[in-house]
This record gives sequence, structure tokens and C-alpha cells, in this order.
Amino acid sequence: MEEQKNKNVKKIILGVIIVGVIIGLAVCFVIAYNNTKFTNNQTNTISTNTLINDNTSSNDTNSSSTTSTSNSKNSNITKGGSYDLSGEYGSITVNASEEVTLNLNGVVITNSNGPAINIEKAKKVTIVLSGTNKITAQTTEDLDGAIYSKADLVFSGEGSIEVKSNYDGIVSKDTLTIKNGTYIVTSDDDGIRGKDYVEIENGTFTINAGGDGIKSSNDEDTSLGYVTIKGGTFNITAKSDGVQGITKATITGGTINIKSSEGIEATYVKIDDGTINIEASDDGINASKKSNIGTPTVEINGGNITIKMGQGDTDAIDANGNIYINGGKLDITANSPFDYDGTAQNNGGTIIVNGTQTNTITNQMMGGGMKGGQQGGTPGQMEQNGGMQMNGGRRGR
Repeated sequence: MEEQKNKNVKKIILGVIIVGVIIGLAVCFVIAYNNTKFTNNQTNTISTNTLINDNTSSNDTNSSSTTSTSNSKNSNITKGGSYDLSGEYGSITVNASEEVTLNLNGVVITNSNGPAINIEKAKKVTIVLSGTNKITAQTTEDLDGAIYSKADLVFSGEGSIEVKSNYDGIVSKDTLTIKNGTYIVTSDDDGIRGKDYVEIENGTFTINAGGDGIKSSNDEDTSLGYVTIKGGTFNITAKSDGVQGITKATITGGTINIKSSEGIEATYVKIDDGTINIEASDDGINASKKSNIGTPTVEINGGNITIKMGQGDTDAIDANGNIYINGGKLDITANSPFDYDGTAQNNGGTIIVNGTQTNTITNQMMGGGMKGGQQGGTPGQMEQNGGMQMNGGRRGR
């Protein structure tokens, strides 16, 4: 009997041990599963409902890339990082302290009550274009861009974006850099505008603007307020200026076709290279006193420039200061090819006026007489920080 009792006790103990082991394995499995799920949530993409919802902020704290699609919802991004966006949205708002990258791939954003993309705060925002993207906005005078940024804004990628706006198309209240991509901008006011500067390295642009085509607007700092075009293809139709800088407009390459009231305007217009075709109803290239960087000047060092002017009080090249033609080919069709208040020098460029090659820069300035010539000299030298030394004549080194 005692032996039977001992056997029963052993069976009970063994059963308890087996049940304990089974329970322990189950607990370990649950813990492991939950840890894996938590890790995946931290390192992989956040679901649509988490990131995109009416007035809902992204709670992504660690992931490097967030994938999102939406159906006419509004997205508020409050954390730095990279966001992959596709599908339809009502608006996208960025309000973060860190850098943010928006990867647009097949995005359609339509907002009838403000900017389609509104960057309220960020260290910098980069918009990378893939596929075909469409942006449409009915916005306000205060938030006057379909894409509106208070931070440094950079565009890159090989995709395309079509922007339609009742005010400006693409606006940065800080700096604006475009490195690649295809841009179709239709706006009731300015097409592409950066406050501190606009720098374009490449890309294809079709701009139809009720104001200026491409513009930089900082009139408070003489080292800023400039437009630089280093390459790309541009077809600009604008009711005001095709390209406008407050301090400088510098073109070093690209193919630029402009139909506008004034083609290119800044205090200092400098053309080093590129193919430029301008049809204007006021001035083709205009150097006017828009800032205090120095004497208004047009300096042409290279490129193939064709200017066709409308009838009336129009000038192909108008400088409220100096004109220096140091190289390149300039083909002008106009009643008034040149108008300047200071010095004009042809130091080696090819000048054709109304089909006839000439070495003389005539002056059509009212009451100014003929001041043209082929005098030598020293050119306007551009400082890298945006300042300028105005010395006239041959190209600076």
C-alpha cells in the first residue's frame, strides 16, 4: 500500500512539472511574439490609419521610413524622418524640429482651403519626386503657395509634379533648391518663388504664371535675393518677369525660353552660358536698381542669346547702369536694342541687330545720346557671398 502511495505522489509531481513546463513555454512564446511585434512596429512602416487621418499626427518616433496612402485625408507630420507617400490626400502639413523627407510617388493632393503641402516648421524639407504627382490648391494671400514652406526646401528625384494654384505655385519663405525632376506649374501669380534664393541645377520646367515665372524676393540682405540657373530646360510664360532676382540673376547653362513682359531682371544680370530665347513686350534683359549691391549691370560672357521685342517703348537690353558684352552671341530684333545710363563695352561678343552684325552698342536712352563703343576694361566681379565689385569691362576670373 505504501508503495502504491509513493507511485501516486510521483505521478502527481510529474504531472505538475509537465503542466508547469507547458505553461512556461506558453508564456515565453507570448512574450517573444509581443517583443517581435513591438520591434516590427518600431522599425517598419506605420499603417495608413496611424499616419494619415483627419487632424491626426504621426507617432513614428524611430523608423527611418514611413509608408502612407490615403483617400482624401489630411496628414500632419510632427516627427523628423523619411515618409513615402502615394495616393490621394486633402493636405500634408509638416511641423517638426528635425529634417523631413517627403518621397512623393503617384501623389494627388487637392485642397480648396489652403496649401496642398504646408511646411510650417522643419530644419529642412526635401521633396523627392517619383512617378507622376499632381498638386492643386485654392489658398490665401497669407499662405500663398500650393506648396508653401517656411523652411529650407529642396526638390530632387526623376519624377514629375504638376502644380496648380490661385496664388503662387511653389513658395519657400527661406531657400529653394531644385536639382532635378519635371515641373508643370500654372499659377495666378508667381510660378516658383524663394525668398532668400532660388538655385536650379537641372530639370524640365513648364511655367505659366500670372506674375513672375521664377523669382527670389529678399530685399533686406544684399548677400541673398538671387536666382541662379545652372542647367535645365525652361519654357516660361509670364505676365510680368520671366526670371527675377532682387540682387542677381545668374545663368551658367541650360535652355531657357521666355515669353513675358520682361525676360530677365535683377540689379545684376550675369550670363555665362546657355541658350536663351526671349520674347518680351517691355524689356528683354533689365538691370534695375532693385538692391544696394552696386551699379545695375548686364554682363554677358557667353551663351547664345536671342531677343525679340514688341513694338513701342521697349528695349532688348536695358541697364540703369552698365552693359558689358565679353563673349557669346547676341541676336536682337528690336527698334531699341540697347538702353543704358552708364558705360557699354563690347569686349569680344558677337552682336547682331535686326539681321546685321555690329561691334557697336548704341544707346537709345532718351536724351542720352550715343554712348556705345568697344572700350576695354575690367569686368563686374561677383563675390561668392552675394556681394559685388563693379569695375566694368572684361570678364572677372
